[in-house]
Amino acid sequence: MRSLPLPLALTARLSPVAVLACMGWALSSGPLAPAKDAGARDVDRPQAQSSSAPSSTAVSKTYSAAPPPCGSVAVKTVSALVPGAKTAGKEIPSTDTDLRRTCSWNALKGYDYRWLDVSFEIMGSDDAAAGSYRDRIAEKSGGGAVPGLGDEAYSVVDLTTEDKQQTREGVVIVRAANALVVITYNGSDFESKKAPSTDEINKGAIKAAKDAVAALRSGAGAAAGSSTPPAADS
Repeated sequence: MRSLPLPLALTARLSPVAVLACMGWALSSGPLAPAKDAGARDVDRPQAQSSSAPSSTAVSKTYSAAPPPCGSVAVKTVSALVPGAKTAGKEIPSTDTDLRRTCSWNALKGYDYRWLDVSFEIMGSDDAAAGSYRDRIAEKSGGGAVPGLGDEAYSVVDLTTEDKQQTREGVVIVRAANALVVITYNGSDFESKKAPSTDEINKGAIKAAKDAVAALRSGAGAAAGSSTPPAADS
């Protein structure tokens, strides 16, 4: 048998090896290779780090709870503004006493009637309190700013007449950080059917507001029945 030339012999011997090599490539990496799923591709390729991870910043609140409202006004203030009233006051029921509390004093001495309400409302932020403050004073036109009381304060006095009986009412709204303090003070004289003067009602409401803001800032307020008033804003 005649031997094949060397190049042809090598080709004949290497052909099976080349065929097997090509088949192996086709099955592992070529067109016949099974497709990788998305999970496998993700494992093979390092994931990029997110540069926009969400972050949350807690809102800092100066006040987290309302002080006891019936201890927020000094006994001597209550006695002067509401003669004959029980100085302990009466707290009005609230659905959430941490956020909203109100105390009321009222009395009829002779023919003179007086009523005083003090309310505290704690809001989620200074901005929320400022927005509520603006809304409230917009509803009560005709008043003016009260300098040096809280972060901002507003006072208004109105006169109403019903069945010839006059009643004069003063409202003071104060914002201190994320808290609102609202004072309502009114009076009538059932003998003369006249109301106290605007000056008397306005000054009385502002005095009660100063006591209440001082109690808010101190975090406690005067104890009911105490003769020591809380420090008030000058």
